[in-house]
Amino acid sequence: MKLFYIVLLLASCTAAVPLEITTRQMQPTLQSQGFTTEPSPTEEKSRFAMLDDVRLLANGLLQLGQSLREFVRKTKAQINDIFQKLNIFDRSFYQLSVVTSEIKEEEEELKRTTNYLKANNEEIKNLSLEINSKINNIMQERTQLQSKVGSLEEMLKGLSQSIVPADQLSEITTLRDVIETQEKTISNLLKAVKEQHDQLDYQKNKIKNLEEKLSYDNSQDTVDKPMDSDLAAPDMFEYLSENATGRDTKDLPMDCGELFNKGKTKSGIHVIKPNGSEPFNVYCDMSSDGGSTVIQHRADGSVDFDQTWEKYEKGFGNLEKDFWLGLEKIHSIAQQGDYTLRIDMEDWKEEKHWAEYQFSLGGPSEYYTLHVSNFSGDILDALTNMTGVRFSTKEGTNDKTRNADCTRSYTGGWWFNGCGETNLNGRFTWLRAKSRSARRRGIYWRPGAGSSYALKMTKISLRPVLTQTI
Repeated sequence: MKLFYIVLLLASCTAAVPLEITTRQMQPTLQSQGFTTEPSPTEEKSRFAMLDDVRLLANGLLQLGQSLREFVRKTKAQINDIFQKLNIFDRSFYQLSVVTSEIKEEEEELKRTTNYLKANNEEIKNLSLEINSKINNIMQERTQLQSKVGSLEEMLKGLSQSIVPADQLSEITTLRDVIETQEKTISNLLKAVKEQHDQLDYQKNKIKNLEEKLSYDNSQDTVDKPMDSDLAAPDMFEYLSENATGRDTKDLPMDCGELFNKGKTKSGIHVIKPNGSEPFNVYCDMSSDGGSTVIQHRADGSVDFDQTWEKYEKGFGNLEKDFWLGLEKIHSIAQQGDYTLRIDMEDWKEEKHWAEYQFSLGGPSEYYTLHVSNFSGDILDALTNMTGVRFSTKEGTNDKTRNADCTRSYTGGWWFNGCGETNLNGRFTWLRAKSRSARRRGIYWRPGAGSSYALKMTKISLRPVLTQTI
């Protein structure tokens, strides 16, 4: 509306200008005819008022243009900001949809597995009932046969002075053979029943475990717990006092390699005392050429490796089964000198592989930064690209280069360098996972190039580097 009034004012001014010109042109003519015409005060006042209006109109148009330009600039900036926010929202929504689809995929797989195991459980129950029924029938037949044999023996006692007829002897022999056959059949059936009961108990435990996994995934979107998650006694990973060891701590070896050199060649749990550390228990893996200190072992899924930072620093598990020795203890061993890190692994095709690195580990102030080099082995390298990476657990990442969203895709603690990398402390699975999300949460060896390996067994050990004397 304001613009409309300004346009009308401009039109009126432009119309007034020719009128002024006409008046000026007429003045000489009137003078030449002898008439003297003086402009009236009203005309002079009108002429100056029109010029002021033109100036006012020009200033108004300039201000209007500047206001319009500023308005357009602010509008463009607001539109760009809105588009950026929409793009961020689209990316976030896409990431959430991907994570949701993976969760649903794993949930459906667990449901199918649970239903399948429940069906097998029902079949085993029916088979067990049928076997029990057959055993009862056999036991009844055995009782009847024993009663017949008893009656025949009574008859034999009464006829001890006389000759036993040949047909009775034949019947007795036949009955004895039948009884022996029945006893063998009963023994076999009892053995089969025991096996069926054992299998039934195993299936029940597995179904219970899968149901716990399913409910846990639905509520917290974390990994399921292993079937037997009883950890070892807490004191197994505590530091030992001199009284607890029963010997002078000065006589304790600093690692399993030194223990082997002192003549201990049997694998098992031993006490060591690295330099600058209190004594503690370790599992020593002895071979013909030396002793290695085992720092991690995965074989039967008896221990849950989805633990906190405190647990990974202290150690957990059972030194004779599955365990993690503890970052503090691993660092106390590694800082004594040059060590070789060896990884033995077995995939789901029953193929065994190994890898070795020159190894060192940063201290707690460096979040136990990993340093590996000089790779050798019969499998492609998957750890050299993690050198210089800090150790991380499910509480969050200690590595600024790693995306924090990757913690949703993995379990356990490891030197994570990014999404999709190697993780030997992932979730233990009793079958090879089919879905990609389940495999990423499992025990995984992923080289930079070549095939990836889903693993069912790993063992990580340290051995001091042998120094050659000249």
